[in-house]
Amino acid sequence: MKFYQLDILLKGKKETIVLKAENREEALHLAKLKRGGVIVKIQETTPPLEERLKELQERAVSYFKAKKVKPDSLIAAIRQLAVMTNAGIPIYDALQEIANSSMDKTLSEILKQVAEDINSGMSLSESVENYRFQLGSLSITMIKLGEQTGNMPEALFTLANILEEIRENVMKFKKAIRYPLITLGAMAIAFVILIMFVVPKFKSLFERYQADLPIPTKILLWLEHAFSTYGLQILGVFAVIVFIVMYLYRTNEDFKYQMDKLMLKIYLIKDIVYYATLSRFTLVFTELVGAGIPVAEALDSAVAMVDNSYIKEKLDMVKVYVERGVSLTDAFKETGLFENMIIQMISAGEASGQLDGMMRKVSDYYRMKFNYILDNMSSYIEPILLTVIAGLVLLLALGIFMPMWDMAKAVKGR
Repeated sequence: MKFYQLDILLKGKKETIVLKAENREEALHLAKLKRGGVIVKIQETTPPLEERLKELQERAVSYFKAKKVKPDSLIAAIRQLAVMTNAGIPIYDALQEIANSSMDKTLSEILKQVAEDINSGMSLSESVENYRFQLGSLSITMIKLGEQTGNMPEALFTLANILEEIRENVMKFKKAIRYPLITLGAMAIAFVILIMFVVPKFKSLFERYQADLPIPTKILLWLEHAFSTYGLQILGVFAVIVFIVMYLYRTNEDFKYQMDKLMLKIYLIKDIVYYATLSRFTLVFTELVGAGIPVAEALDSAVAMVDNSYIKEKLDMVKVYVERGVSLTDAFKETGLFENMIIQMISAGEASGQLDGMMRKVSDYYRMKFNYILDNMSSYIEPILLTVIAGLVLLLALGIFMPMWDMAKAVKGR
């Protein structure tokens, strides 16, 4: 919907109104119905402040209300649906049965609505498209694959297997970072306690001797003053910043693109995002090509489930190049995402007519690299962890003991 500003001449007086309409013609029609008179001028304008505030409020409400389906519940439902459709049970009946037996309220409501949509004439893929956030892009893509190939049970079984693998990787990742997070959390709490309760005792001592304090001590005293005076405000500001970043990441495409691009430059995170994304992309692309879907359509569907905006933009180029007649090997090479070994493998598969088999090996390679990173997460994080701990301990030690050494020297000098 767009907003239009209209200048209307009515009973010898000129007035200006703003209307919301699909296009210019609809705006003119609405103006004649509501006001009448002679329309002198019409032009597109920005939404009024109250409309922008209303839209922001609606987005915020939807942000809090939107809930993703629990992975375990989704996998179980997909496997049930695959078994029931394979047995010849109509999708409508299968969805109703699964919805009634599911313990996940969000999933149950979605399945019931999808069943009603199918009963009214919509396809399964058209209906689940409305729940992309709750079900995930991968589920939408694989359901479309099932409809395109006419083999929905196989597509659903494959989807369940992929989701199980993703869930296992997520559990591995959580397990790998649990110890570092607990250690950092404990250190942060201990640091704050020392700042709040120990540093003030030394503060009075330093003030009594009017010593010239070193920089580490000044930092500690500044932190103590900030925490004791503005502690709650700091926590509030931090919470607001986190909320704003998460909200903008979900609602603002430009912000999401910049954040996704930034994540590909951060130590360790860049490798996790890169290998996880390409592993999932190549896996879905392989399944689509192996099912006989044309390469251009397979690329379109596989790229659609890529979450990282920066990588997605690069992969979108592949489809453009392929549609222009460029070979798949050259198209992948132009993105700059794939290393030479992968390009050579794709080239060999394309030349031999066994693209799906070679892409499966590529997918296995990225999966292996991703699993290797997860399995060795602790060894990657340990240097960062040790550096942070050493920095905090050094700051505390220097901040407290350096002025005491200076005071001891001064006492001896007397």
